[in-house]
Amino acid sequence: MNGRARLPLIADLSAGLVVFLVALPLCLGVALASNAPLFSGILAGIVGGLLVGALSKSHTSVSGPAAGLTAVVAAQIASLGSFQVFLLAVAMAGIIQIVLGVIRAGAIADFVPSSVIKGLLAAIGLILILKQFPHLLGRDVNPLGLMAFEEPDRENTLSELFRALLDFHPGAAVVGVVSILILLAWDKIKPLKKSLVPGPLVVVLTGVGLSLLLARLGGHWFIDSTHLVQVPVADSLAGILGFLQWPDFAGLANPQVYMAAVTIALVASLETLLNLEAVDKLDPQKRISPPNRELIAQGVGNLTAGLIGGLPVTSVIVRSSVNINAGGKTKLATLVHGLLLLLCVALLPAWLNMIPLSCLAAVLIMTGLKLASLRLFRQMWREGLNQFLPFFITVAAILLTDLLVGILIGLAFSTVFILRSNLQRPLRQIVEKHIGGEVLHIELAHQVSFLNRVALSKALAAVPQGGHVLIDARDTDYIDADVLDLILEYQKEIAPVRRIQVSLIGFKEHYEPFEDWVQYADYSTRELQARLTPDQVVQILRDGNERFRTGKLLTRDLTRQREVTAGDQHPLAIVLSGASSRTPVELIFDMGLGDIFCARVTGNLPSVGVLGSLEYACVVAGAKLVLVLGHANSALMRLAIEAYRTRQQVVETTGCAHLAPIVAEVQRALDPQRIERWESMSPWEQQTYLDELYRSHILRTMDTIHQESEALRRLVQAGQLKLVGGMYNVRSGQVDFFEPGAT
Repeated sequence: MNGRARLPLIADLSAGLVVFLVALPLCLGVALASNAPLFSGILAGIVGGLLVGALSKSHTSVSGPAAGLTAVVAAQIASLGSFQVFLLAVAMAGIIQIVLGVIRAGAIADFVPSSVIKGLLAAIGLILILKQFPHLLGRDVNPLGLMAFEEPDRENTLSELFRALLDFHPGAAVVGVVSILILLAWDKIKPLKKSLVPGPLVVVLTGVGLSLLLARLGGHWFIDSTHLVQVPVADSLAGILGFLQWPDFAGLANPQVYMAAVTIALVASLETLLNLEAVDKLDPQKRISPPNRELIAQGVGNLTAGLIGGLPVTSVIVRSSVNINAGGKTKLATLVHGLLLLLCVALLPAWLNMIPLSCLAAVLIMTGLKLASLRLFRQMWREGLNQFLPFFITVAAILLTDLLVGILIGLAFSTVFILRSNLQRPLRQIVEKHIGGEVLHIELAHQVSFLNRVALSKALAAVPQGGHVLIDARDTDYIDADVLDLILEYQKEIAPVRRIQVSLIGFKEHYEPFEDWVQYADYSTRELQARLTPDQVVQILRDGNERFRTGKLLTRDLTRQREVTAGDQHPLAIVLSGASSRTPVELIFDMGLGDIFCARVTGNLPSVGVLGSLEYACVVAGAKLVLVLGHANSALMRLAIEAYRTRQQVVETTGCAHLAPIVAEVQRALDPQRIERWESMSPWEQQTYLDELYRSHILRTMDTIHQESEALRRLVQAGQLKLVGGMYNVRSGQVDFFEPGAT
């Protein structure tokens, strides 16, 4: 086995040992808090570690008896009147979970907001800190695994903190404080952090040693059994088997058993799925655990636990987070923890009962500090109130009630918040100025429920007579049937009466009879071309450039445009631009297929071929505008200046023989006095002059076009054509228009 394979193995073995040390008292604490036999908690831990661990596809989740189920378990034991009848309900709950996994009910976890999951993690971290602090100081009047706000001794989480400060055990407190210091050192000192020896193991061994040392001092320093782990001890193997209990199958005739089974199955499944989501977020490798497989694994675990006398099991966030923080990489850590529970409880119970609870509380507190980090709270705050409020409510609800109730409150609040957000902004309305006129573009939300019906109805009612409306469902995954009926009624009955054209786009195939249908003109037609003036075409290009610059591009049906323009074209303008990859004119002006001609040539030079293209576009095809477009930061302008300054031939510096005439033409616009000062100019001054040079060159080009083409000159004089220039800023995306005679 090479070093790389050995390191994950050692990490898993180490993590499994740490999880075992923490899980042992938690199993006992959950059983005690549930009013169940102590050994039933140990059995649940063994089943969760070995059986569920083997069947689960999760790499880091650890299962066992859950503190979140204590209230449910205690209530069901009391209601059924017998622990054996309760075991029958647990076994039946396992069968229900298996069925839920088979029918893929685990997908419900995908609908839980991330803010609730992160709130669960933060709340667990805070609970560990608050609940374990009394145990750290030796106040062990309540079970170690208790998670609810209200405690059995009629205290609560906050009052218990103050009690611990006044009524602590000196010996246990010394062990707890030393344990915290050891764990801090193991976390901060690099040689210790990289050590193969896990810090929690050192804490446990130190705790046992300190306990024995303090026992010699006697008095208040002596740590008695009430402050130590208390595993049931059997005299023999037969005594261990005597701890097992079997379900009472006579309970099959009791209807309450079935209700209990359903309750346990649903609560355990919900807690498992939420914990699984939370554990995957903690996983450094960000692996995704299959929820349906987890339900089946948990079901088999609960079926087995119910048949041999164990408490119900779920994926447990406390054990799982300890596993991840201890360096667990694969499910081997879970299996090791379960195996150690089995072996040590059977063979070494007396040794386990020497471990002080305060040193185990220190391990849990350090885990809590990592879960409830300030960084997490700051991150959620930066994401805005939409994320922070559900997160905070989930944290507060779990802290003030218990794990299960708190999660349900968090989910309920998140649902209300989502519905409220949907009602406030159920759809987005944009007025688009197409070539053929204005179109009200209505973008539907990701999920369109019946709650959005009123907002959509109001938006459609506001469309003026003779108007155009586009209903866009491209980003929509679900549309309620009531909303579909509203759209269909508007399209078939209301819109025709009011002479409104209704266009649809993006509706999925299963939303029959809806299909993509664009009725407004989003391309240039013969009628539109004839109706527009040159000044209006300039404004169309200005508006298109503004949409491009701000990212608010029009919604176009390019497939329809391709089909319509395949046989004919009616361009509004022709753009003479340089051969630069940064100036795609159809994008810069947000135009569709067939809307503009484009002639591209280095230097925008009006050669015979270019003049012929301009004349064809305007005289034959009917374009109303000639735009000569340059751009900032032109490499050609810089080349012209360098060639002029160095007196070198362009063909020698570039190897391009046919580029020399173009450079020579550009150089006609140079200012010799400014070229002499070129090297003394700042980069900003040089760039400014380059742009001025290109602008001057464009004006010369426009003058040449006007002089050389009699056909274009006649159209300009008749007011049927306009000749303008433009400079495109490659950084901002804005085009600055100017006309002949501009300086």
